Amino acid sequence: MVNEIGDRQLQRARAFDKAAITAIYDSFHPKIYRYIYRQVGDVEVSRDLTAEVFRRFLQALQDGAGPEQQLQAWLYRAAHNIVIDYYRRQQHRHHLHLTESIPGTEGELEVVVEQHILSQTLRGAVHALTPEQQQVVTLKFLEGFSNAEVAEIVDKPIGAVKSLQHRALNALQRYLENARETASI
Repeated sequence: MVNEIGDRQLQRARAFDKAAITAIYDSFHPKIYRYIYRQVGDVEVSRDLTAEVFRRFLQALQDGAGPEQQLQAWLYRAAHNIVIDYYRRQQHRHHLHLTESIPGTEGELEVVVEQHILSQTLRGAVHALTPEQQQVVTLKFLEGFSNAEVAEIVDKPIGAVKSLQHRALNALQRYLENARETASI
């Protein structure tokens, strides 16, 4: 249903119908933002990268390019590519993010530190995957897409999506087991 609605709106958007462009943005912005946020874990960066997805979409329409159908798949592929580009630019930066609030008591500090370590471990596990595996895991398990929808978004056969998913889950399990063993030493 979303694809049908998106594709109908897309045809109107390609004719620069402002109502259709607004409807596309309103419909897909929260989903694309959530997808990007799950990849980068930073509100401001996620907002910027989501804006870049829609800037590229509008630029593609203006250039007479962009999607002719499968709008959802195009937007998610663009988001994935933008996230990959972001991490390539950030490779040389290895710094800790400052938290917005400083805990008031030692008990709160312990909880915050434990949550931060768990979050970093999980993020590290996901980032240890190949970009394709990251995309499949995020779309399937965090965004709730079916294998068929994931296959459409990543432009691969369902069998390839299942294979990527299987390898990703095995890699995540190994990474987390190693992290647990390292933490207990």
